[in-house]
Amino acid sequence: MNNSCGRVGPSRQRERGAARAKFIFTIAIIAIIAYIGFQYVPVAYQGERFKSAMKDDVRNAWASGQSNETLRAKLMADAREWNVPPNAEITVQRNADGTYEARVQYTRPVAFPGYTHTYRFDYTARSSGFIEVK
Repeated sequence: MNNSCGRVGPSRQRERGAARAKFIFTIAIIAIIAYIGFQYVPVAYQGERFKSAMKDDVRNAWASGQSNETLRAKLMADAREWNVPPNAEITVQRNADGTYEARVQYTRPVAFPGYTHTYRFDYTARSSGFIEVK
């Protein structure tokens, strides 16, 4: 039967309602994932950039023969630049063969809807004792 007056029957209205509900649910899930990414990605990015800075600092300290205190001060300056919490544990050690090891540990809370994730950073940068070619 052709309904020419433009009215929609009850089964069509339920189908449209179900489609709307699925659309709203999908948008809500996408919004939550975007929010989580918005909260977590900057923290993880800063951690990775700090790892890179640590590698460079340790390599430069070895190449120029800097003291442990100078390397630690440089790491602390980089830590401030990459938003590392001030209570981060930074240890610097010069090995018997003249190479350096620098270890940084910290935790940082990342707030999600209904949950707080603890981002844990624990990285040790080591100088290799010879000049590396990238």
